[in-house]
Amino acid sequence: MPLSIPRGFSTPSRGFVNFPPLIMAKSKTPVGNMVIAQSGGPTMVINQSLIGAVLEAKKHRQIKNIYGSLHGIAGILGENFIDLRKESAATLEAVAKTPSSGLGSVRKKPTKDDCLAIFHVLQKYDVRYFFYIGGNDTAETTHIINEEAKANNYLLQCFHIPKTIDNDLRENDHTPGFGSGARFVAEAFMGDNLDNRALPGVKINIIMGRHAGFLTAAAALARVHPGDGPHLVYLPERPFDENKFARDVGRVYAKLGRCVVAVSEGICDKNGTAIAAKLSKEVDSHGNVQLSGSGALGDLLSGIIKNKTKISRVRADTFGYLQRSFPDMASSVDSTEAREVGKLAVRHAVAAKKQSGSVTINRKAGKKYAPSYGLVELRKVSKDTRHMPDKFIHKDANDVTPAFIAYAKPLVGKLPVIGRFKGVRVKKVK
Repeated sequence: MPLSIPRGFSTPSRGFVNFPPLIMAKSKTPVGNMVIAQSGGPTMVINQSLIGAVLEAKKHRQIKNIYGSLHGIAGILGENFIDLRKESAATLEAVAKTPSSGLGSVRKKPTKDDCLAIFHVLQKYDVRYFFYIGGNDTAETTHIINEEAKANNYLLQCFHIPKTIDNDLRENDHTPGFGSGARFVAEAFMGDNLDNRALPGVKINIIMGRHAGFLTAAAALARVHPGDGPHLVYLPERPFDENKFARDVGRVYAKLGRCVVAVSEGICDKNGTAIAAKLSKEVDSHGNVQLSGSGALGDLLSGIIKNKTKISRVRADTFGYLQRSFPDMASSVDSTEAREVGKLAVRHAVAAKKQSGSVTINRKAGKKYAPSYGLVELRKVSKDTRHMPDKFIHKDANDVTPAFIAYAKPLVGKLPVIGRFKGVRVKKVK
């Protein structure tokens, strides 16, 4: 059921709501209600950001009611809100530790008409604080809403809270969701390497990340013993050549009698066109081509190996959505930082120094890992993506460097211990 309209408001038959004079707190920030929403692909720690923001909002008298919009801006347009002040502390903490989007998610880029409708709803419910949790497309949506708010002289504290397993937000060293997604990838490859060692062959795994290779690169963290896979890692930051791919696999197989391969869903040809984009024409409202959700890329790569080598046992899996919401897989660092960016977004909003922005995470200089938080303009984070830096990519374009391992390890945390026999052979009896 939609929430009731706050007292003192009336809804005209057309146009915006007639609302009382704006109340300002001593801090020069508005007094009003808050809406928080989630957008884009879920993660294992996105709810930590949500609950961090909600609990922080409860501390500030400028923020009255705290509304959760169901399924992002679609919930605002449909006036589908839940009252988050009515949830118990135990429920909030349980949701925080639960993967996937507690409020539901959406992939929707607002049109001009959507923005006008959004403001109609925001005014109707006296919303003066808007927080949107998501990736670069979500930051773009937040930026659009913020610009429209300014154009309509509507005072709205409008903040983006970072989230993406792809780790591709500009102005950030890393983003909440990546550390836990990377942990899943590393542990999955640990298991797959053990399977492949027991029953040798070629195993190809397709990993999310779109046009950034960070998540695929995390597969390299699975290596514990000499000869462990993944033996080859292919990233979207380097052109993919199927003939070189077949030669690489053939070389590893000749040496080890097996080969485990990590491949990004976003690998591109020499012209920069994603291979998977040639296999699917589905796009979302932001213009993103569907790269995951199908085993087509894995089947294509398996076929290349079978056709160009003499290897008969070739298998492929697409990790797909398992990487986003797997229970009991969250990195402790990722969880802590996800909650912190939610809290900081609210603090920035009520501090009156900025009317909008995107919270960032970078790392402090020094040997021991420590995060550093900041705030940047929405436009700097929205729309465009960052990529793996060259220093993380092997010169042969089929692996990562030690620099990447050092970068990723503290974000992923301690991984399971993998035991192995010494393998002392018994002499054959004559």
